[in-house]
Amino acid sequence: MNSVGGLRKASLQYGLGCDRSKNLVDICGQKGSQAFVGDALSVPIRSGSCDACISIAVVHHFSTAERRLAALCELVRLLRPGGRALVYVWAMEQEYNKQKSKYLKEKRATRGGMEETNGGASERDHQHLVHPNNNTSQEIHPKLPVHTNRTSFDSQDLLVPWHLKDGAKKKAEPIESHQPLSNSANWCKPSPVFHRFYHVFCEGELEQVCKSLDCIKVIESYYDQGNWCVVLEKR
Repeated sequence: MNSVGGLRKASLQYGLGCDRSKNLVDICGQKGSQAFVGDALSVPIRSGSCDACISIAVVHHFSTAERRLAALCELVRLLRPGGRALVYVWAMEQEYNKQKSKYLKEKRATRGGMEETNGGASERDHQHLVHPNNNTSQEIHPKLPVHTNRTSFDSQDLLVPWHLKDGAKKKAEPIESHQPLSNSANWCKPSPVFHRFYHVFCEGELEQVCKSLDCIKVIESYYDQGNWCVVLEKR
C-alpha cells in the first residue's frame, strides 16, 4: 500500500517479519523471507529503526485493552519519525454498508496448517479451552462464547475454534464433536481442536486507541472486508 510505505524507489529496502509461531516463521524462510520468533509486546529491534511497519491480524489476539494498547505502543516505538504503520484487526461488523464480508461468504479458511472449524452448540460445552492470557490448552470453565464459523459475531471477546490439519491430507474436515465413536477400520481419530482468543473491534474503536498514543497522527481509517484498518504516522 503506497500510503504506508512512503519510501523512495531508489532507497535500500529490507523487510523483516516477526511471529510467535515457529512454524509460520519457518514457512517464511522457505519462501525466501526473513523472519524470527518474537513477542509483539517486546520486539528485539532498536527504537526508531523502521521506515514502515505492518501489523495484520495481531492486535485482536490480546485479551485486554491494556495489552492491545501496549502492542500498538511497541509498533510505534519501532518507527522512525515520519515512519508509517498499517494495522488490521477483525471487525465486529461483518456486514457493512449492506455488504457481507468475505469471511461470511467463504466456506472455510486455512492458515499455517490450522483450519477454522465450526463452533456449534456441542462445542460450547467443551472444557478444553484456551485461556485468553495463555497459548496452551488447559482444563478451565468456559467463560467466553465459542464462535460459530462463518456467522456474525455476538460478542466482542470470544474464542474461535481451529483444528490442526493432518499434513498428509489435502483437505481437512470440520470436527463434529457429537459424532459417535465407531469400531470401523475406516474410522479416523479427529484432529485436535484449539480455541484462539479474539477481541473483535467495533467501528471507530481502533482509531480511538491509536489517537490516544503519543506522537502519532492517524492518516487514514477504513473498513476492508470484515476488518478495521488504520494507517498512522509517527511525528
